[in-house]
Amino acid sequence: MKSARLRADALAGLTTSFALLPECIAFALVAHLNPLMGLYGAFIICTLTALFGGRPGMVSGAAGSMAVVIIALVVQHGVQYLLATVLLGGLIMMAWLLRLGKLVRMVPHPVMLGFVNGLAIVIALAQLEHFKQGETWLSGDPLYLMAGLVALTMAIVYLLPRLTRSVPPALVAILGVGLAVYLLGLSTRTLGDMAHIAGGLPAFAWPDLPWNLETLQIVVPYAVIMAMVGLLETLLTLNLTDEITQSRGYPDRECVALGAANIASGLFGGMGGCAMIGQTVINLSSGGRGRLSGVVAGVMVLLFVLFLSPLIERIPLAALVGVMFVVAQQTFAWASLRVINKVPKNDVLVIIAVTVITVFTDLAVAVLCGIVIAALNFAWQQARELYADTHQEADGSKLYRLHGTLFFASTTPFLNQFDPANDPAQVTLDCRHLSFVDYSAVAALKTLRERYSKAGKHLRVFHLSERCKQMLKRAGVHHD
Repeated sequence: MKSARLRADALAGLTTSFALLPECIAFALVAHLNPLMGLYGAFIICTLTALFGGRPGMVSGAAGSMAVVIIALVVQHGVQYLLATVLLGGLIMMAWLLRLGKLVRMVPHPVMLGFVNGLAIVIALAQLEHFKQGETWLSGDPLYLMAGLVALTMAIVYLLPRLTRSVPPALVAILGVGLAVYLLGLSTRTLGDMAHIAGGLPAFAWPDLPWNLETLQIVVPYAVIMAMVGLLETLLTLNLTDEITQSRGYPDRECVALGAANIASGLFGGMGGCAMIGQTVINLSSGGRGRLSGVVAGVMVLLFVLFLSPLIERIPLAALVGVMFVVAQQTFAWASLRVINKVPKNDVLVIIAVTVITVFTDLAVAVLCGIVIAALNFAWQQARELYADTHQEADGSKLYRLHGTLFFASTTPFLNQFDPANDPAQVTLDCRHLSFVDYSAVAALKTLRERYSKAGKHLRVFHLSERCKQMLKRAGVHHD
């Protein structure tokens, strides 16, 4: 049983390594960097996070979200400033944002659905670039051949599991289509057309730049953004991996491992990186569940660079594109479309908003917007649920029994429950079923007292919780 598990992890890691290559090369080129920097980053970050991270089965590497962040830095200041940024970003991941993992657990489920849907669309759209020759779209026979090979790859991935599950279908599809193209002498674009990946071992080198205040003013903002985007994407991918595997990862440990991996990448000439949802889905769907799968994926990337580049550069891009199209289809939360008419409209709005913003801007902005929308919706719903029962006592006084939560969004509904002008001289507020949450609640109670006082009437408050009493005492508001 153990040998079967190791074999499954090894094959899954090999499959994932093929999927890492074009992505990391493309992201390096987007950031105006040598493709080897993307591959070195993939090797270092993938291997270290697999060995020491908190989520076995998850794959990290030189991710697109990180590449987009540093384009301006590379263009304006050069590669050495990038390496310093990756180094400092790793330190920030390990220290300043160490507890972000617990906060990500609070991300609402509609935001998660929008996150995976948006990334699935981004993955699919990114593959369309391979249907171009320079800036021109393919046409005629090259287009038909490319489309046919993509379709063949997808068919193998979908149909092979019906025959056997002993090998990952993506691996068979990539190797099978590659072999067919070679034997038939078909003229189609290959990985070598993107970049030549032959190289040596990554060498240790401290970033060659002046470490002074001026340098820090340039590097620190990019490092902070890189750390936040990287950790956010990693922790959301960790949550998704937890759901797929029905197991629990350790976000704080993953943050520390990712930070250390980025530090190592910066010191050995690699790009910064974080979890890659597409490659993670490939690894999991290929049977990768243990740390070995990530280690094999990372080490194989290095072996491709050192020894196997002549063979790897012959892999048709169509095969890799087909696999990534399948990944996009498997990543998209199709169930979110079926529940549109079954869940509250506000949740549907969150799903759509996060999806669209992820596609047109970036993950960090999308998730932040989704959380804000969800929080405002929650506040609105809680504010609407506040209500009061009133009762005329035998002695002529009036009793208000409040139900709900008193906070910034519900202060106006709270004050509207009362009628100081027409109420009797003695009024009692029963807070047994009322929770005070913030200073706005204290201010609302103070305002209510003042209104009754100006009307020449007395408001008595009782059945406050100890927490509410402490809040009122600190604010200097009497509650008896």
